[in-house]
Amino acid sequence: MCGVTGLMLGDTSATTAAVDLHESLYLLQHRGQEAAGITVCQGGRVYQCKGLGMAVKVFAEGRRLQQLPGFMGLGHLRYPTMGTSSASEAQPFYVNAPFGISMSVNGNLVNTEYLRAFLDEEAHRHVNSDSDSELLLNVFAHGLQKLGKRRANSDDIFTALSAVYSKCQGAFACTAMIAGFGILIFRDAHGIRPLCLGSRPSATLPGATDYFAASESVALKQLGFGNIVDIAPGQAVFIKKGGAPEFRQIIEQKAYTPDSFEFVYLARPDSTIDGISVYRSRQKMGEKLAIKVREVLGEKAVAEIDAVIPVPEARMLTLSLRHQVSLLTVSSFQTSNTAAATLAEKLGKPYVTALIKNRYVHRTFILPNQALRQKSVRRKLSPIESEFRGKNLIIVDDSLVRGSTNGARIRSDSCRYGIDLADPADLVAYGRSRQEIAKYIDADDVIFQDLDGKNGLKAACLEAAESTSQVQFFETGVFNGKYVTEVPEGYFEHLSELRNGKRKPKATVAHVEASVSDEGSVVASAGPACGPLEDEEATNGMRSPMHREDIR
Repeated sequence: MCGVTGLMLGDTSATTAAVDLHESLYLLQHRGQEAAGITVCQGGRVYQCKGLGMAVKVFAEGRRLQQLPGFMGLGHLRYPTMGTSSASEAQPFYVNAPFGISMSVNGNLVNTEYLRAFLDEEAHRHVNSDSDSELLLNVFAHGLQKLGKRRANSDDIFTALSAVYSKCQGAFACTAMIAGFGILIFRDAHGIRPLCLGSRPSATLPGATDYFAASESVALKQLGFGNIVDIAPGQAVFIKKGGAPEFRQIIEQKAYTPDSFEFVYLARPDSTIDGISVYRSRQKMGEKLAIKVREVLGEKAVAEIDAVIPVPEARMLTLSLRHQVSLLTVSSFQTSNTAAATLAEKLGKPYVTALIKNRYVHRTFILPNQALRQKSVRRKLSPIESEFRGKNLIIVDDSLVRGSTNGARIRSDSCRYGIDLADPADLVAYGRSRQEIAKYIDADDVIFQDLDGKNGLKAACLEAAESTSQVQFFETGVFNGKYVTEVPEGYFEHLSELRNGKRKPKATVAHVEASVSDEGSVVASAGPACGPLEDEEATNGMRSPMHREDIR
């Protein structure tokens, strides 16, 4: 699910690109907390700082930015789905041939075995990590190198990019930089992962324009960029040094199916993705969930409800109070505060924030293993006992996953688009009916929002769309196992082997679990990440720019 950014300043003599890139990482930190990185270019020289940990630590609260002079660059926040949890897999990645190419990737490739063989046997390119993002970078670099040119032009960049679309299967939204030349932005042919582009007047060169690409619009808006457009599926944009964006449809759009999980959980509520307001989509989900609650419980049971309580981004039910409380757990497929507020309004019940979040503990879903998630959840949420004792409550959660936050585990499918949840055996719905899930977590009932239908998740997102949105369908494989692209034979077995240690161990693997219950209601998974950083890893041995010269 990573966060990617790319910046081209209109003033090519500027050296401050890293400042905006650094700020954008804070705005997108929710998309990945295991590693952070920035790569910039000044003249023909590339400077880089990356490592394990969140942006505030990797960049020493901004002190390392003085080592990153440049007028263009890339940023990345890593949420690990493929590969290991090591500093070597922090992005952006870099290859020196041809021309010096850097790349940040959000997504997941499903045909990694084929790509590794191709790069080894045909392209003869060295891959230095287990990351599928490095594979994508090298496929692009090979396509560019095959042209055999001493210098490339914009058409060459787009031509080389066609190799990525012909060989790489999966979901990806990428920003890339060709040293001294320009910034490249591109998105997979189904538009699964989000990517947008904005502009603003240059602050240092009258008449010039800055261009910024990011995973979510909130990063652009907060940095003063307007005229925001979503990159279309299969589309690429190249911004040459000192030039304007060149748009090119690299491959025919196969579909326009953004991942529904972005609206349910991943994206910030103040973002707009593909013309759909994330906040409004979650409000709509709450409205439709209220209808489902009335259908399942009936008016008499609804009348007996005392309050609606949200679970603030940590899916936890208060186990210590369960013997005194009548609990009804509702999975709303969204960040729960927005859902709970809307649900409470529609049911005419008090909205009570009785689970207190420790804001110094970050998203538990994207932590690299279950033991860390469980430990983090205990730090993260604390109940106000008086609001629970002896009451009939609806606990609104965006999802039920492993049980680290609600004592539950789910049955489901595996996902290949860059979200790590758990192995099926660790999930609350695995082999359980809705009633069995409720019993397992000591709740009176569990109600899941439908995926389809006029009161389902898809309808909620579509109703939140602006008139300019071209989205009519969504990628929902995370919930029902039906993906918009084919799954290569043996891919899920490959993931299982990696998780079970039968092959070279990986810290985490792309894995999302969800299911549709016997009644057709969706059971979904979700969760959050962070990690330590050693100072030497952050700089990768980088020396200060004062010891280097730009090559022009």
